[in-house]
Amino acid sequence: MTYELYYWDGLQGRGEFVRLALEEAGAEYIEVARGDEHDGLGTGAMMATMDSKSEPYPPFAPPFLKDGDLLIAQTANILLYLGPRHGLVPGVDSLRYVVNGLQLTIADMVTEAHDTHHPLASNLYYEDQKDAAKVRATDFIEHRIPKFMGYFERVMKQNPAGDAYLVSDALTYVDLSMFQLIDGLYYAFPRAMKTFPKRYPRLAALHDAVLERPRIAAYLESDRRIAHNESCVFRHYPELDKDTR
Repeated sequence: MTYELYYWDGLQGRGEFVRLALEEAGAEYIEVARGDEHDGLGTGAMMATMDSKSEPYPPFAPPFLKDGDLLIAQTANILLYLGPRHGLVPGVDSLRYVVNGLQLTIADMVTEAHDTHHPLASNLYYEDQKDAAKVRATDFIEHRIPKFMGYFERVMKQNPAGDAYLVSDALTYVDLSMFQLIDGLYYAFPRAMKTFPKRYPRLAALHDAVLERPRIAAYLESDRRIAHNESCVFRHYPELDKDTR
């Protein structure tokens, strides 16, 4: 059965974490919001699901995933569902909760990355909060990136199965999500991220290893991959970037 993925057309956003798992798995899926309204798809179909009065548990916001009659919301929740179905979790059940915990921590950092350019209110334009954004971005670069990435690097170093992956001795969906997080930071803060490979060698190696996976490489070269842009979570505003030691 073909999965239905619901996310905003033209944005990587939080939907990209789900796309990477589906692509690595070779799973069949359609992007509902990118489809033709004449086929019952498009953004209108996504909004109708969110605003449904008949759906007992409508999703609050995308991304959400439909698998037959099952409707699953929230990125980490979707990946928790997809992982066991497509071999993207460890074989040990208890480690699946470790993977989910790391995924939730990634979600925390994604929110903080978003708030570098929207520190006051999501409904305000970036141009209306540039001064506050500069303060928030500086703190993010100097304190929050080291805090989060230092933790993730330590998790890889202390992995009992070796330091090639975050959990266990094989790729899981959280490794794909870590790739996307790092990739987004490279785009948003290229100056700050120049020292990243030296400071966090295991994470940098993981990012590069995911790039070389055949299905991921093919996806990144395809028209299914939406480019980073300044309407998304990770945005490149040069005035918010800075060099780090």
